[in-house]
Amino acid sequence: MERKINRREKEKESEGKHNNTEDADLGKHCKSTLITLNVGGYLYITQKQTLAKYPDTFLEGIVNGKILCPFDADGHHFIDRDGLLFRHVLNFLRNGELLLPEGFRENQLLAQEAEFFQLKGLAEEVKSRWEKEQLTPRETTFLEITDNHDRSQGLRIFCNAPDFISKIKSRIVLVSKSRLDGFPEEFSISSNIIQFKYFIKSENGTRLVLKEDNTFVCTLETLKFEAIMMALKCGFRLLTSLDCSKGSIVHSDALHFIK
Repeated sequence: MERKINRREKEKESEGKHNNTEDADLGKHCKSTLITLNVGGYLYITQKQTLAKYPDTFLEGIVNGKILCPFDADGHHFIDRDGLLFRHVLNFLRNGELLLPEGFRENQLLAQEAEFFQLKGLAEEVKSRWEKEQLTPRETTFLEITDNHDRSQGLRIFCNAPDFISKIKSRIVLVSKSRLDGFPEEFSISSNIIQFKYFIKSENGTRLVLKEDNTFVCTLETLKFEAIMMALKCGFRLLTSLDCSKGSIVHSDALHFIK
């Protein structure tokens, strides 16, 4: 009886060692199939077979030792390219097609990355996408900033793109002299219009924008300046301005932008 039990225990130990050996070999195999790339400071972990999907390309050359690639301090392959755009390169290798987020506007930069990594298929898809965008008519975006210089009308900002109005609102919260939890909805007329009717003039003539509860927000000139700077940053160009006699567009009665 004791001999049978000992034999079974030895068989279990032998099976356990065998399984452990298989697990260890499997772990080594998984590690050997993975590769970590440092692309412009961004780390990407993927399978070697993904990078080697297309022969005679830069990444295939790295995987198969055809191209010598420097290593970073942690021993990862370092590639001095755009780390953010590389995710689109890697997704192309994974999916076999170009899939970009809505509103992507860096076609020329991505085309340069495709050329560097010697991915002809990616370069062709980027070119095709760019050509389609050029043929597609774009809706013109208008922006109007009107200053009526009186409490009944105040400063009015209109834009037919609600997302720009949202950006203006967020910016005003940041520059406000008071700690606002969010943009005061009393200034919102619609998703396309914000209007600041509540203000008083200080002793030096500066117009101070107030909430209905008399909380100070900021000066009216600050609002105009921030709206103008945001417009230029977002790619708008100044079309017309009314009454710039005071020497600055910030003091204009009306500004019209287009994009």
